[in-house]
Amino acid sequence: MEPNFEIVEKESIFSLKFPTAEVLQDAYAIHQRTIDLLRAMYLGNIEHSKIKIFFEDNISTKMVETTIWAVTDRSVILKRGVGIPINRILKSC
Repeated sequence: MEPNFEIVEKESIFSLKFPTAEVLQDAYAIHQRTIDLLRAMYLGNIEHSKIKIFFEDNISTKMVETTIWAVTDRSVILKRGVGIPINRILKSC
C-alpha cells in the first residue's frame, strides 16, 4: 500500500486540512478500521509500538509512522495532541 503514499512527519499533520467525507465505502472496512485502530492504541500504550497510518487529506494520500496515544469517536490522537479524523483513515498496520 505504500508506493502511492506521501510520507509525512506527525508534526506536519497540524497544517493539513481534512474534508468531512468518509474515505471508506464498505461497512465491514469501516468496522475493521476501528478494530485495527484500537489494537494499535493498546500496542502503543503498552509496548510503545509504532504503526503506519494511511490517510487522505484534501490534497492527496499520505502515510505517517507513529504511536497512537488515544482513539476517540472521531479522531486518532498522536503524540503532542496531533489528531487525524478517523473518517479520513484508509488503513493502519
